[in-house]
Amino acid sequence: MFLFNFGANVKDNRPVNLDFTTFKLPLPAITSILHRISGAILFFGIAGLLYLLDTSLGSPEGFASVTEWLGNPIVKLVIWAGVAALLYHLIAGVKHLIMDLGIGETLSGGVLGAKIVIVLAVLSIVVAGIWIW
Repeated sequence: MFLFNFGANVKDNRPVNLDFTTFKLPLPAITSILHRISGAILFFGIAGLLYLLDTSLGSPEGFASVTEWLGNPIVKLVIWAGVAALLYHLIAGVKHLIMDLGIGETLSGGVLGAKIVIVLAVLSIVVAGIWIW
């Protein structure tokens, strides 16, 4: 016989809800999830940006081909998405660093910080989009 019998005689009456569309996440949770997603996009997007940099620095023909690629609207959209991920990740990361200093650690401070992150991110992403296009 086992020394510990985990869960054999325990009746679990907790409700199980696997429908994620019924969850209402608070704004700080949404900004935190978006921060993680933007980090993953950056992790994979760096490879493409390094390829473009390597090609553009390899030869004058490579520079001309990268310049031609960057004129394509689809490539501009991909670059804008990468810049948007970078800007959001940077702004949310600064908020996390400020919270590490002990500022905005309360519930109301977290909500205010999340609102500031969203506003600054939207403004900076729109400005970056205008600059790229």
